[in-house]
Amino acid sequence: MIKLQEQAIEVLNNNWTGSFSIPCANLYPFQWKWDSGFIAIGFAHFDMPKAEKEISTLLDAQWENGFIPHIVFHTENDSYFPGASFHRSDLHPLASKKYKSTGMVQPPVTGFVLEEMYKVSNNKEASLKYIASVIDKVYFNHEYFYKNRDPQNEGLVYIYHNWESGTDNSPIWDDIFETMDSPDYTFERRDTTHVDAAQRPSKREYDHYLHIIEIAKEHNYSDEKIAELSPFLVQDPLFNTMLIKSNESLIALYKLIGGNNDKIEQLEKWQEKSKKSFNNKLYDEELGAYIHYDLRNEKPLRHVSSSSFSPLFAGIPSNERAQKMVTVMMDKFGNENQYLCASFDPTSNRFNPKKYWRGPVWINLNWILYNGLKAYGFKDIAARVKQDTIDMIEKNGFYEYFDSRKEMHTDGKAGYGGNHFSWSAALLIDMLKN
Repeated sequence: MIKLQEQAIEVLNNNWTGSFSIPCANLYPFQWKWDSGFIAIGFAHFDMPKAEKEISTLLDAQWENGFIPHIVFHTENDSYFPGASFHRSDLHPLASKKYKSTGMVQPPVTGFVLEEMYKVSNNKEASLKYIASVIDKVYFNHEYFYKNRDPQNEGLVYIYHNWESGTDNSPIWDDIFETMDSPDYTFERRDTTHVDAAQRPSKREYDHYLHIIEIAKEHNYSDEKIAELSPFLVQDPLFNTMLIKSNESLIALYKLIGGNNDKIEQLEKWQEKSKKSFNNKLYDEELGAYIHYDLRNEKPLRHVSSSSFSPLFAGIPSNERAQKMVTVMMDKFGNENQYLCASFDPTSNRFNPKKYWRGPVWINLNWILYNGLKAYGFKDIAARVKQDTIDMIEKNGFYEYFDSRKEMHTDGKAGYGGNHFSWSAALLIDMLKN
């Protein structure tokens, strides 16, 4: 394990640019929001100044309304499409004047990342001082979500693009794309020059992705107009879990810092409303798991994915419900021929174990599930998630995602997407230490 840990450290150091990390060379040459959070957790174990710089650089790109973009374009680089010139973040009047970015967000992990950094810190006093210097920006980001992304005042925030979910081309979105009449765009993709096209979203999927962005751009990324007009408007259990978990961490950290009673009170109000709505609206009794809700078409999207089990990470389900969820997870995802945990239901006809978020295993979701399972006392299954994660990386390397079928892991070619991938390395370090 020591060798594996040393390799992981090497991956992180190689992807460090001096002020932030890239997810991996060529394929992803910029700073991604939730990647940076997970990367900071890895750095915290061996280089806290880099962990802190990672988060500070991300927060430096915050907009004047609290919004933190999903990609920050620190450099000019044409190896990625769609880039800064397509996204045009400058269309929003409150966008960062310092950095070009997208007009989209990603799962809000930064709150719990700060708490994880504090937990592993060898110098708690110095870490708390750092956290005190940045925490208000994270709070401001949460305030942005509840003010601008919760049109029905439920405590559940929406995403307006599948990229905001982090689970980019999940089969869950197929139902929504069927309702859309997107143009046939002409564009040159860059991802398929680095990675086998069979592992990436299709051309038609990209048409839908670009169409949603074009609608947002047409209205200068106005949240009000997006809520009114975007064909894609979803309450996502993974996204809202990350927000609820981060709320919990901000409450704990503000209490350590002292003062800030008004902010603690507000966070507690958000928590109460969010958890209640989450359990009432996103849990599917029949499926025994949490699901996505299509806010545009006012209907549940009844599919089970790795996101369905993520609420364990934020203490959202009751113990009884958690037991049912874990039974469903093991029945559908956990047979002896499968590595835990596939990103989509392996019993579904939409399952594809090689294609991005349509079935492969992702290390960040495994990390989330590992910690959630442990918190509810499912220690044996948590141990299996951890061991499966180690096995896949040992056999293939630090890839972006992995085939969920064990039989494919014989020749070291069952890792897909980018190699030397930052969050795979970072979260493995944390799991080995944990």
